Amino acid sequence: MLNYDPLACLPSSEELPDSDDTPVDNELQDLIPGLLKALLAIAWPERMDWFFGVDMGIYYDPDLPPIVPDGFLSLGVERFYDENLRPSYVLWEENKLPILVLEVVSKTYRGEYSTKKAEYARLGILYYVVYNPFRSRKPRLEVYKIVNNVYELHDGNPVWLPEIGLGIGIERGTYLGIPREWMYWYNQQGQRLLTSEEKEKLAQQEVQQAKQEVQQAEQKAQQAQQETQLLRERLRSLGIDPDSLT
Repeated sequence: MLNYDPLACLPSSEELPDSDDTPVDNELQDLIPGLLKALLAIAWPERMDWFFGVDMGIYYDPDLPPIVPDGFLSLGVERFYDENLRPSYVLWEENKLPILVLEVVSKTYRGEYSTKKAEYARLGILYYVVYNPFRSRKPRLEVYKIVNNVYELHDGNPVWLPEIGLGIGIERGTYLGIPREWMYWYNQQGQRLLTSEEKEKLAQQEVQQAKQEVQQAEQKAQQAQQETQLLRERLRSLGIDPDSLT
């Protein structure tokens, strides 16, 4: 009997285009997802069951072009297959929907609040995160979670994402030497995860503080020794042998 594999008729990730040739509108659409990816690599160094794509196509239908969010996170998939890495994310190969997609809004709207939102909901992606750095009166960060096939907005900053085990939020910081508002992951206590540069700086500060504490302790010991010597000399001037008092 002939065994039929329907996946054999579908194109593989190597055969599908890996770029839509559409440049990002601004640096933030590359830097913000890149920061989130770098932080996950620090937070989950031993885990190999996650993948974070940046400006990568997600193929969900072989007859349609991919959707290309600024960033997306998938759990329960291989972090990488081989040294060539993924050219794209193909759902009929991965068998896992991304759990989170991220869009960073540029001055030219690309349907982040309408068509893209509806498309991600139709696919059933659990979390949809939108960051609009140009807003002043409305929240710049919006985190949606799908409930009954509809995205519901979750208030807060950061917003805890229990299925991921991390929170996501925005605050001012410095990344790659650029001081501004960035998007970060957070632990359950609401503390944001530090970048490698921040960890290194913190470690240097701790080393410097330890050196200062050692110097202070040495200065106190030296001062105590001087005070003891002065006291012994004073006792001798009074005709008292200091050793006789011990």
